[in-house]
Amino acid sequence: MPTATRTNPLSFLTDQLNELKAKGTHFKLRVLEDEQAPECTFDGKRVINLASNNYLGLTTHPKLREAALEATRKYGVGSGAVRTIAGTMKIHMELEEKIARFKNVEACVVFQSGFTANAGTVSAILGKDDFVISDELNHASIIDGCRLSRAKILVFRHKDVAHAEEQLASIKDQPGRKLLITDGVFSMDGDIGALPGLCDAAEKYGAIMMVDDAHSSGVLGRNGRGTIDHFGLHGRVDIQVGTLSKAIGALGGYVCGTRDFIDYLYHRARPFLFSTSHPPSVAATCIAAFDVLENEPQLMEQLWANTRFWKKELGLLGFNIGGKTTPASETPITPIIIGDGRLTMDFSRELFKEGVLGTGIAFPTVPEGKARIRTIMTATHTQDELTRALDVLHRVGKRMGILS
Repeated sequence: MPTATRTNPLSFLTDQLNELKAKGTHFKLRVLEDEQAPECTFDGKRVINLASNNYLGLTTHPKLREAALEATRKYGVGSGAVRTIAGTMKIHMELEEKIARFKNVEACVVFQSGFTANAGTVSAILGKDDFVISDELNHASIIDGCRLSRAKILVFRHKDVAHAEEQLASIKDQPGRKLLITDGVFSMDGDIGALPGLCDAAEKYGAIMMVDDAHSSGVLGRNGRGTIDHFGLHGRVDIQVGTLSKAIGALGGYVCGTRDFIDYLYHRARPFLFSTSHPPSVAATCIAAFDVLENEPQLMEQLWANTRFWKKELGLLGFNIGGKTTPASETPITPIIIGDGRLTMDFSRELFKEGVLGTGIAFPTVPEGKARIRTIMTATHTQDELTRALDVLHRVGKRMGILS
């Protein structure tokens, strides 16, 4: 008996991919063939890398390399279990204690990624009778955590403290917990969250205050302690989330707060409960990274020197680097706003052909009409690399009509 031809139940995905291709926003992954460095090789081509979150160049720092190798020799390559069964190694506890001291809090727990740190925390502490008051430009991991919690979500206009207060006031007589949450640094525009005013609002209405400091760890505050330190808000932010995957140079996320809060996450945060813990080499690498933050402040100084130079020169070339139709960048993240998604992706491809990796970012990562090339400075970019990249940006921008 002949077998019936099976219809592909996933064919709708092909249709959606074809729509992306028609819009010009479909992309293929670029493959890095050597170290994550300011100048490196993607897809066989040597390019100046303007797309990495490796703010301080720690992915290749000799002290971090040696820490990873030593931990592998001593402890092996994996932990073999989730943290709550047999996968909590002494080195994991050492890392959490080190981060807690660095951030000036009682305790810390490390997650497998910054995404799971946010999503796992929000969904663990809130339920369907609770409320989240969230900045409209908060990271996707915060949004997903809010959805998983089933809490009611109220959104306030970007960095608009008065609107956040309005939202809090509208539910002040409602039962349930209230969580006020913001990014410390917003990843697409590079601006800093309105933390002082939001802390005031949280205290006024008895809300839990939470900050995602992924893009400010290693970038802002004393020795890179983040936005809470930058604004002098120690003791006023109940939940601090950070990442080990950007300026720290390795992998993971962490959550800081009171000892009871962290103990609660040990028992209720699902990504912590159901994911194998970090390899010992990663934990050791992160410990070494925090030592570097404490002992090599010149890396942050160079990061900011490069950032100031880059913003000034991009502005002089005539690029829209924010502050017109989007928030103005205040950090090493500097977007080049193009607007049209297809033109942005074409610009990114032409830059690559000329030796510059500047990743195009379009809808749905950013709103329609606000597509951009997101450039990120690092401490290890040289003046020569930056000057050559500016020359390519100028030449290609003129050729494509992006610059007049």
